[in-house]
Amino acid sequence: MKTSLLGFGLLATSLTTIAAEPTPVINDFGYFYNVPAHVSDLSQAQFKIAFDVGDGAKHGEQNNPINSLARFINMHVAHGVKPENIQLALVVHGSASVDMLENSVYKSRFDVDNKNQSLITQLLANNTVVYVCGQSAMHMEVAAEQLIPGGKMALSAMTAHAQLQQQGYTLNPF
Repeated sequence: MKTSLLGFGLLATSLTTIAAEPTPVINDFGYFYNVPAHVSDLSQAQFKIAFDVGDGAKHGEQNNPINSLARFINMHVAHGVKPENIQLALVVHGSASVDMLENSVYKSRFDVDNKNQSLITQLLANNTVVYVCGQSAMHMEVAAEQLIPGGKMALSAMTAHAQLQQQGYTLNPF
């Protein structure tokens, strides 16, 4: 009987937590935990953050470091930051460059769908700029016209980061 009551109590608590979850800005990506007792006052927070992703996903799988941008947006909006106060930049290089291929190109090259296209498209629609390192792209045989619409080809990842820093972006260390 105690086990049944405990199980019911945990289920009820879980359902209450699920019911209280805010609607995400980036759908189907960027899951996070609600932290009701955090010490940050985020009501006036403003973010300009660059994320660096160099490791590609296994073909046909989601690139989890790219998903971190969705987590950042969803988590902060759910905890009081206005969406317009979050400006993110994604700098993609190395083997992650192919994760920026538009789905038809990706599928013709790897025989599977690009699981990152929906994520990147939603990020682009939510105050995120995306740069692909031109040096890596040339090495990985990725042309500018093959990128997911909205992605931009930079001369290099180093160049993109330097220019983003000059624009006031900080580099996320994770």
